[in-house]
Amino acid sequence: MTPNDTSQTLPALPQPGTQLGRYHAEEIHDLPEMQGTLVLLRHANGARHAHVQREDDNLAFGVTFPTVPKDSSGVAHILEHNVLMGSQKYPIADPFFTMIPRSLSTFMNAMTAADWTTYPFSTRNRSDFFNLLSVYLDATFFPLLRRESFLQDGWRLEHEQADDPSSPLKLGGVVYNEMKGAMATPGSVLYRAFGKALYPDLTYANNSGGHPADIPSLSYEDMKAFHAAHYHPSNAYFYSYGNMPLEDVLDVIEREVMSRFQAQTLDVAIPDQPNFDAPRRTEVFYAGSDLERGSQVAVGWKLGYTADPRENLRWSVLSDVLLGNPAAPLLQLLIDSGLGTSLADVSGYRDNYREGAFGAGLSGLPLGQTEAVERLVLDTIAQIAETGLDPELIESSLHGFELHSREVSNAGFPYGLGVMFGLLGGWMNGGHPLHGLQLEPELRRLRADLQAGPVFEPMLRDLLANPHRVTLTLTPDPAMAERLEAEERELVGRLSAALDDTARAQILEDSRLLEAWQAQAADPTVLPSLGLDDVTRTLPRPNYHEERVGGATLGRIPQPTGGLDYLDVQARLPELSAAQLEALPLYASALTKSGAGERDYLALARRIEAVTGGIGASIGVGHGPDTLDTVQLSLTLGGKALARNGEALSDLLHDLLAEPQFTEARLRQILNQRYISLKNSVVGAGNAYAERLAAAQVSRAGALQETLSGLSSLERLKTLTGEGSDLSGLLETFGQITALLPRSEALLALTATPDDVELRVDELGQIFAAGGQPAQPDVTLLARQPQARITDSPVSFNAVAWETVPFTHPDSPALLVLTRLLRSEYLLGEIREKGGAYGAGASLDTRAGVFTMSSYRDPELARTFEVFARVPEFLNGGTLKASHLTEAILGASKALDPLTSPDTVGRMRFFGDHAGFTTEIKEAYLARLLEVTLDDVNRVAGAYLTPEAAAYATVTGRDPEREGGFEWAVKEI
Repeated sequence: MTPNDTSQTLPALPQPGTQLGRYHAEEIHDLPEMQGTLVLLRHANGARHAHVQREDDNLAFGVTFPTVPKDSSGVAHILEHNVLMGSQKYPIADPFFTMIPRSLSTFMNAMTAADWTTYPFSTRNRSDFFNLLSVYLDATFFPLLRRESFLQDGWRLEHEQADDPSSPLKLGGVVYNEMKGAMATPGSVLYRAFGKALYPDLTYANNSGGHPADIPSLSYEDMKAFHAAHYHPSNAYFYSYGNMPLEDVLDVIEREVMSRFQAQTLDVAIPDQPNFDAPRRTEVFYAGSDLERGSQVAVGWKLGYTADPRENLRWSVLSDVLLGNPAAPLLQLLIDSGLGTSLADVSGYRDNYREGAFGAGLSGLPLGQTEAVERLVLDTIAQIAETGLDPELIESSLHGFELHSREVSNAGFPYGLGVMFGLLGGWMNGGHPLHGLQLEPELRRLRADLQAGPVFEPMLRDLLANPHRVTLTLTPDPAMAERLEAEERELVGRLSAALDDTARAQILEDSRLLEAWQAQAADPTVLPSLGLDDVTRTLPRPNYHEERVGGATLGRIPQPTGGLDYLDVQARLPELSAAQLEALPLYASALTKSGAGERDYLALARRIEAVTGGIGASIGVGHGPDTLDTVQLSLTLGGKALARNGEALSDLLHDLLAEPQFTEARLRQILNQRYISLKNSVVGAGNAYAERLAAAQVSRAGALQETLSGLSSLERLKTLTGEGSDLSGLLETFGQITALLPRSEALLALTATPDDVELRVDELGQIFAAGGQPAQPDVTLLARQPQARITDSPVSFNAVAWETVPFTHPDSPALLVLTRLLRSEYLLGEIREKGGAYGAGASLDTRAGVFTMSSYRDPELARTFEVFARVPEFLNGGTLKASHLTEAILGASKALDPLTSPDTVGRMRFFGDHAGFTTEIKEAYLARLLEVTLDDVNRVAGAYLTPEAAAYATVTGRDPEREGGFEWAVKEI
């Protein structure tokens, strides 16, 4: 269907020049690549609105404000939190978190970037869309900005014993603790330093999230002034998306916001960064202990305006050609140098600044490599500029951009919001929003320029001649964590010394006010809500048909994929030895990055880039719906391609499964990269690692997940990547796994348009011609003892886990509802609001039967485990009402009907059916879910969440000794 056809099924759109109330429709553009239409409007008060209409029932909205902080106090970030904590129309303490269980949203969040703050959501329910629209509009334009919310989510001085003025003072606050955790990750430190180094005179030199040392300089009055200076319709960029009438959205915005404002001039412009006369060097430090592999060096340049579509596409393509895959020449030569293990975290083209940036460098370095990496980067770029780029690499990259522009997918992130972010950057920087959505015209222009002569080599020569260059070194400092703690104590001391009697009394009063505010019972009835009648009782039943191909079962799934083929192979594995089981995730990681068939890893990488949109491999832990005793392992290999390359995709998958080629030299590179990546992920995702550690003590599935992707796998990687390590045994094990794969039970899923779904995949199926049966892996639970893992983190990630029941057990729906009740009505209040952690939650893996509670970037340890232990007290406290139950069921129902798109909906059903999780079984679960009572919730909590059945874990920055009353089993990461 083309945009010109949409008038038959979609609401009519205004013509250019039409007035819609005080809105003026300025432009209308077809979007043939996504089969949609873009409408651009301007309000009389200066507000801009972009509406994308297309046949998609996942409706989306966002309002974005350019925000330009002048310091690192975190004012934009702290304001983002406070904006969502009560407004004129919805004056409860936390309407944002309260709305989550009252909604069927597919996405709700708010985000602060270096120079903008955005508030997006999406939902498939029309009533829900307008409920959320009202809440978001009132929050952003008419927030209450209470002092209590500033104290809770920003920062505060408080006594360790809140009501005892003789106890020591300390710093607290959700954002304060969030940023302590964020600035402990090397990638975050490097990214902030990159902006400051390249744009030292602009807002990018500041930490918009807030640096912990600077956050206490922000006053409550400063935050309110920042809102007044930035959150006005004249400074707003509105966005709406989907198959809804545009006038309905505009009417709500006019009534609830625009009618209360007049045009205003706001100064949020970001000037040009003055050019450097000569290259510069700078060094920054982070709290890390790995002196052998913890350093990074990056060379970065300031480029032209990111709002220029020609400039933006050329640098995007050139960056991909240089660094986008293992065969990319700059990436290959950097890695083959042996200096480091992976690219530096800021490598590549970055269009998230007004003037773009390009960076290249290495991570996984020992100390003292600045000059060597700088020289390597400059010499390599000079060599590439001199010898020229391979035209095939350029054509492969252009193919990738074409494929990406045609793909419409909700996998990982709602497509409608991806469209918003695609148009937003250039639009706010003075460019045309159409340029972020229509790639084909610029691709044609680039192809024509390439036919006329070299394009990229002159760009590289200009880059080398550009003096606006920075060499940035990131260095681990083992003493920094202790020094930061000392500096925090000194800061508290300075703040304390400056207090007079009135200010000291105010601290006590603030603590009392905050405690009273947090204890007050909210009246959520002021918020709009959906009811259980809004829950769809039936789940999607996309068609597919099956046939046998060799020894595999093939599902052919016709879907409107826009001319893309998606092909997946799931091998349900036979019996594996302990060594093979431990090697399995490494095998999957190395499989698509090594060679296959007659191609070495470089030739294979070039082929994958030329004919596919990417190929990936993963390991899955499967469970039957009726029991927790059986666990299955599978290796899934899948990829996507334009339909014209469907056969080539099938051939590549065949070679990877039948004839992978592993070499010691390449495997060592891959393992080093994986080790650095996983190690750096711990401080950012410590809650997930803690949950796996806890689950491994009570669940066979949990123990498998810990072996495959937990901290024990990181420990094995550390050994394998150590100096002088011998990989011959691992290579032998890889060979054994390859030999075992044909004995797997194999499923193939082909998703394509009806015209393309008959693609021949016979050779792929023939790999499994001998047939096979999946086996039960031999699993040993982790010893039942509270587990502590020590890493470079100033905050903690705490978890508790229980094994419960399988999917079809009558109690599973009540346990799922319990997770929603605990999160919204208990854990967020106790751990986030009162305890100062950035996040807290409860979850149930309904298939594995594992129930967990956890905290994220948590300044507390013992207190949080006490909160976990008081769940029965909370449930028996008589505070839960029927409305809370309804909201919890509503929120839980989303887990049964997740957001899908043509690329995912059919294969989810196909693989689910073969695992026993048929649509009928899931609908029966949903029916039971809708009948859960508060008595059911209390009963299952008492039956399964018992102290004697619990397992505990923490990922933290120090030895917890006996904190929480536990005898911790402690290991350093």
